[in-house]
Formats: sequence, structure tokens, C-alpha cells
Amino acid sequence: MITTRAPLRIPLGGGGTDLSSYYSAHGGFVLSAGIDKYVYLQLNTLKVEDFIRVKYARTEKVADPSQIEHPLLREALQYTGVKGGLEISAMADVPGRTGMGSSGSFTVALLAALRAHQRLQLSRQELAEEAHLVEAGLAGQPAGKHDHYLAAFGGLTCLEIGMDGRVEVSALQLSNHTLEELRNSMVLFFTGIQRESFDILSQQQQDTQRGDTQVIESLHEVKRIGYQIKAALEAGDLDRFGLFLDEHWQLKKKRSTRMSNLQIDRWYEQGKRAGALGGKILGAGGGGFLMFYCPAQSRLALRQTMAAEGLRELNFQFDLEGSKVLMNI
Repeated sequence: MITTRAPLRIPLGGGGTDLSSYYSAHGGFVLSAGIDKYVYLQLNTLKVEDFIRVKYARTEKVADPSQIEHPLLREALQYTGVKGGLEISAMADVPGRTGMGSSGSFTVALLAALRAHQRLQLSRQELAEEAHLVEAGLAGQPAGKHDHYLAAFGGLTCLEIGMDGRVEVSALQLSNHTLEELRNSMVLFFTGIQRESFDILSQQQQDTQRGDTQVIESLHEVKRIGYQIKAALEAGDLDRFGLFLDEHWQLKKKRSTRMSNLQIDRWYEQGKRAGALGGKILGAGGGGFLMFYCPAQSRLALRQTMAAEGLRELNFQFDLEGSKVLMNI
């Protein structure tokens, strides 16, 4: 029996520049934080049976990996060459389709389990690249490299993405005091809206590929702000980080009318009136988790305001370990 886990993540800057349609022409930069909310995979070898049983939101039982309907499970099993006599189960701390990169974490945890089953040791970078290949290449999902790298590496991590797709990974250089203050200042609320990111990201890919000036210029600005956020955080200027988040959110909404809606815009403005300096919807947009940066003196008012709207807070810590094999017996 093998049990693995991979962290979910909160993007802090540069989101969207990790899609190949953008970085292949301009290079990308993403700054993100792994958190202590995980996707778990359990792989069990069946002793006397040859079929494959996979359990996620539903259960499938098949004779061959090619028959699996779940695209990530199907492509990962076929890619690694793992065949029958297996039961694979998935669990998560947070609902999927909420902007925390759960499909990327799922794919990383799955490949970590399959490679452990094969007694193969991959570096974190190799694991991230395999997961991106499976999801974006083989399964044809509009996924960037960000989710897979954060699921593999965790931490507060910077990704410099070259036009050739090569990724340079580095840790954000923060003092322990700044790290703790940053964690306390980031407040997350679940909107209750679960949405598919496929359409939003597919549209961004298409718009970028056909040279849509507004989308490309928005991504240029998002990348610029990402570098400014990195500099602000490493200088310990957290309030400036919050203001950059607000600028980033206003730019992000310009890329698609589906990034936000009247309800989300209302919650966001209420949060700012309560004292938050900035924030955004995580991930592709349209729902999921709403994150605010809020100074200490205003956090109680922010929490009371969001609670009155029926939004539930998600407490978290940063994950500094990345993907792990928790058990292999």
C-alpha cells in the first residue's frame, strides 16, 4: 500500500503567464505558496485480481487503463505503463474546482504513487514535468506549469519559465517574522461557488495565440506586478503587497468577463471597505476562494463582514515540504 499527498496552492503573483501560449513567446513568472491543504492518493496492489478500480467522486472498475473515463487517471496509467491489479483512491481537504490547483495536485500525487509502485525515484522537477505532460499534453487540459510545480515543491516558490518551457525554481527569501506576518495577513473565504476553469483558461489560450492585444498586454502587466510583489515581500513591505494584489485583480478581470460577477465584485468591495488593502479570486476566476490581504487592525471587521454574507473562512498554514510519499508498505 502506498499513500502520497501533494499540497494545494495560493498564487501570489504572475498567474496566467505559465500557460504555453504566453510563455513560449514572452517567458513567464509566477510566485505562489503551497498550503497545508492536500490531495491524497492511496494505491493498493490487489493480490488475486487483475482489474483496476479507481475511486474519486465516482468509482470505476476496468480491465485496462485505456477504459478509464477519468482523463488524468487514464493518461497517467498509460504513460507510466502501470496496468492491472490495482486499486487507486483519491481524497482532498478542499473541494475541487475552487481555484487552488487541485487537478495539478491530484496529478502530482498520482504520479508520485505510480512511480513509487514502480520503485522509481524522481526529482521534484521531474515529477512536476511529468505531471504537466500528463495533464496538459496527454489529457489535453489547458493547464499551465504553475500548479504542478507548486504541488511538487511546496513552499513560497518563484518560477521563472523560459520560452523553451524550462522552469527555474527558487525559494522566496523571507525572514521568519515576515513569513508569519504574511500568513496572518492573508485571509481566505469560500464563496460556495464551484466552477470549471477549462473554459476560462481555454479562452485565454486562444486569445493569446491569436494575438489579442488586450489579453497579451494584461499578461505583460500581471508579470510585471508579479516581480514587484516578489520585491515587496522580500523587502518586508507587506502592505505594498496588498496594494499590488488589488492592481492585479483589476487587471485579471479584464482578460475575461467570466473572471468575476456582480456577487463577487460586491463581496470584494465590502472586504475593502472593511479594511482589506487588496485581494482576488484564486485560480482561473469565477468562484472558489476569495483571498484578501488585510492589516491586523481590520481583520476582525473583515471576518465579521464576510461571515454576515455567509462566507466561511478557511484557516491554513504554509506547506514547506511539497509532495510526499507518506507510506509505502
